[in-house]
Amino acid sequence: MEELIIQTTEKNIVVQDWSLKTLKEKGDSLMEGCVSNLPEHVTVNWDSDTREIFAERYGDIAHLIAINIDERLIQAVVRFWDLAYLCFTFNQEDMTPTIEEYAALLRIDNVQFYKIYVKEPKPMTFKKKLIRLTDMTDTWAEKQIKKKNETSCIPWFSLRDLVLNYPDVLKRVNLFALAIYGLIVFPKVLGHIEVVVVDFFERLKQGINPVLTILVETFRSLSICRRKREGRFIGCAQLLNVWILSHFWKVERTPFYMFSKTFAPLEAYLEKECPKEVTEQYWVSVFQNIHAEDSTNYTVRNPFSEEMPFELEMVRQEFEQEKAKMSRDLSALQEEYYQLKIDVQIEKSKTEKVQKEAEVIRNDLRDLNMENKKLRGTIKNSGLGKSSAEWKE
Repeated sequence: MEELIIQTTEKNIVVQDWSLKTLKEKGDSLMEGCVSNLPEHVTVNWDSDTREIFAERYGDIAHLIAINIDERLIQAVVRFWDLAYLCFTFNQEDMTPTIEEYAALLRIDNVQFYKIYVKEPKPMTFKKKLIRLTDMTDTWAEKQIKKKNETSCIPWFSLRDLVLNYPDVLKRVNLFALAIYGLIVFPKVLGHIEVVVVDFFERLKQGINPVLTILVETFRSLSICRRKREGRFIGCAQLLNVWILSHFWKVERTPFYMFSKTFAPLEAYLEKECPKEVTEQYWVSVFQNIHAEDSTNYTVRNPFSEEMPFELEMVRQEFEQEKAKMSRDLSALQEEYYQLKIDVQIEKSKTEKVQKEAEVIRNDLRDLNMENKKLRGTIKNSGLGKSSAEWKE
């Protein structure tokens, strides 16, 4: 084990050295157009009740539509992605988006925090998934499926009319959320929703935490862009953009909002005035010279844990411990429930089997009694049961 750890550490050092050398020699920026633009007419006009239903089910992901991506910021920050340790290294500071931060940004509550998405081993066909999601016909679904780079997907305009005009409110809400996940959160095929996203979306109803998958795709895309020194960032650029600016912002005194149910970080971000017309080189300079104790206009700041009083920190820790305990208890109860459900099913099957066997035995016994009666009648009629005296009479 110790030898394996040493080998892994040595490999990480080699990768880190290469990463730093490339940064100094080539700058290692992304090509222009590294992030995707949204298709036109992606927004919808809903009444307050429908918006409330959407927020209850999917949190604040709809705000991602309104976030303008600063391509120069994304291009600059990718230069500082460390392939070995999967984090941003800004001068002497290591930073990376966390599950808690992204969860706080998206405000997704109705999930099991550590339940991850795992692809089904034998999923149903893409066409059947579309039919189930849209309640449209087999012919309609078959016509909408396209092939892009050997990937099955459905274009946004195929869902747009359903999102705008479908009579069932819940269907409209679900399809719009699917579109956001396919076009913004996982924009692998521009303007289309691919089959993997549809499979992922269907698993959301089982309580998986989407933040984990979002972070995995973000890290994977950052690593690919960093390694190739070019390419298109296909993670959720909107969330990454917000996360970066939330940390590298003009120094302000802001209250601690992380556990506030009424505070919406993405909504607050949209109301703030973001830096405009900032060059990529300027962002690079900011990242290269940053320190935790820096007193310049920009400084590293965790927007979710700023200057809490000691008492509040103690309350927060107690809350986290209680939350973790409740999460473990819930998982244990769910596990027990599923086990009991399986046991009940097994006992039910056993009972049904015994009942069937008992019914067979009862039927056999009834048939045997009937045969016995018939045999006695035959014996009586034929005189086989008479004695010699009775025969003489």
